[in-house]
Amino acid sequence: MSKLTLYFIRHAEKPEGAWPGPGLTLDGKKDKESLVIRGWQRAGAWSALFGAGLDEGDYATPQAVYAATPGAADQLNKGPSRRPFETATPLAARLGVPLNTTYGKGEEAALVQELLGLSGVVLVCWEHEAVVEAILPLLPIRRGKPPTAWPEDRFDVVLRLKRKKAEEAFTFKELYPRLLSGDSDTPL
Repeated sequence: MSKLTLYFIRHAEKPEGAWPGPGLTLDGKKDKESLVIRGWQRAGAWSALFGAGLDEGDYATPQAVYAATPGAADQLNKGPSRRPFETATPLAARLGVPLNTTYGKGEEAALVQELLGLSGVVLVCWEHEAVVEAILPLLPIRRGKPPTAWPEDRFDVVLRLKRKKAEEAFTFKELYPRLLSGDSDTPL
């Protein structure tokens, strides 16, 4: 329980945003709690980036992947969003690791407690407002200034926190991989 890198991404593009089309489940059923086609493209891009074995650069390969508990697949257009789960599923599959969906929105404090006890590289896909309002404030950060807001139209940012020892606070860095057309390198 020492060296730890945490990556936070938000779920990929959703209905009613800048990208047209309905939310679609993995098997193509319309669902307002699922990703739009652009979101499925981003999920694949995250998988390619974090699953590429680029451990020497900014985007290390996660040994664990977390996503907020999804709504039930048989409850289309109801319940919790499936977007974090859908965004992280291709990466977990590529890496051959289970996708941890133990925690849902509203359980961020318990999630942080578990994360702080881990070591290695961990990616968390969550709802953007909860990341900046409920997760980041619970993490000890000694260097770098995390954002206090995450704009509704930004799906292209990675928040990275690293520590060398369990007793240390994290260093923070915002990353902009620019994976898809239209992505930005402007800070949140």
